[in-house]
Amino acid sequence: MPATPEPALPDAGRCPLCGGDNRCAMEIARDTGEAQPPCWCVDATFSRELLERIPAEARGQACICAACVAQALRASRP
Repeated sequence: MPATPEPALPDAGRCPLCGGDNRCAMEIARDTGEAQPPCWCVDATFSRELLERIPAEARGQACICAACVAQALRASRP
């Protein structure tokens, strides 16, 4: 019986919500081996609702992009 293939991990350079480039400085540093300035996300606020939208298989694997964070922030304002 053939082995069941492992599901592919999400691309750490892509937002797990929209698939766009997440510009994660930590991931860029891992990819290039070059130190990066602190990532934009260090000072960002990620609501619980936004984090819960990440598919289970992508949680802890890739960063949400700035555009999705900004969109969620705008949507949460009255």
